[in-house]
Amino acid sequence: MSLVKLIDLSSFSDDRGGFVVIESGQTISFEVKRLYYIFNTSGNKPRGFHAHIDLKQIAICVNGSCRFILDDGLQREEVILNSPTKGLMIERLTWREMHDFSEDCVLLVLASSHYDETDYIRNYDEFLRVVKNDAR
Repeated sequence: MSLVKLIDLSSFSDDRGGFVVIESGQTISFEVKRLYYIFNTSGNKPRGFHAHIDLKQIAICVNGSCRFILDDGLQREEVILNSPTKGLMIERLTWREMHDFSEDCVLLVLASSHYDETDYIRNYDEFLRVVKNDAR
């Protein structure tokens, strides 16, 4: 089973420009409780390097591009996000790394829970131990 799950976001356009609609429980399967975006990144400074115990996320590159590496403890996959009409579903217990940010990258992330530091796994070896003991 692929770790890369891209969601097509409803988009509309006319001579005025584009428009994307995202609705909790409709476009995405969870209620959005937090959103944030990353911008003004340095292309050679990767981010992420963590997993979440319970949190689910959708990452959308609303401008520019970046490369994601996803890892579930058994397999690693890469995907380049470069479209504001595609969302990357990141399930719980998925290690994520973000690399190669374009100069103009704006990465929007929709999250299923509010910020909770205790939900983070920031050490890869610990992540592997948690995955091994998880009944999913």
